[in-house]
Amino acid sequence: MSSTTTDSTELQNLIQRFQNYKPHPLPHPPAKSSAVLVCLYQEQREDKNELRVILTKRSSTLSSHPGEVALPGGKRDEEDSDDVATALREAREEIGLDPSLVTIISVLEPFVNKKGMLVVPVIGFLLDKKAFRPLPNPAEVEEIFDVPLEMFLKDKNRRAEEREHEGHKYLLQYFDYYSEDKERNFIIWAITAGILIRVASIVYQRLPEFEERKPRFWNHRN
Repeated sequence: MSSTTTDSTELQNLIQRFQNYKPHPLPHPPAKSSAVLVCLYQEQREDKNELRVILTKRSSTLSSHPGEVALPGGKRDEEDSDDVATALREAREEIGLDPSLVTIISVLEPFVNKKGMLVVPVIGFLLDKKAFRPLPNPAEVEEIFDVPLEMFLKDKNRRAEEREHEGHKYLLQYFDYYSEDKERNFIIWAITAGILIRVASIVYQRLPEFEERKPRFWNHRN
């Protein structure tokens, strides 16, 4: 039987690792802004405690990135006080996650997508996964699932495709994950994979087993 409730020890360890991380701010951040919630929780799987992260499969009817795997999140609204507020509001709207269940650990430096949108990763920790009752918003989310965070440092079930943008060649990372709960395979790729590689590197304090060769536009340094 798996346990989805954890004590404060793992939380304190995570907080310390993110406090030790030195972010690299963007030199010229774009005006358009969004935020995503990287919601972690600890679960007993087989013979070890495992950190997992909550993901969504976007609705196939959306005009932007239909059917793709994503972190809960979206564009910043005028009423949002900061990036944390945006990420928590979007997570509530998309997957029914009560903000009171989430302990915010850190806010990482943003990524920039190809369209020039700022994407700010907000790191949160769910102390009691059982208290979370997933409620996908059908207009935005088709499925809610979770994956082990450590997989984003491993070469297993990973592939890469070389792309080019404004003369710079980079690798687009793809991670395949079969969910036994959902009985289907999910592909986590592009900026979502890039964010999770960075988060996993901070949490486990090591580099991935593979070459990243990230797109320059992620850091707005074209």
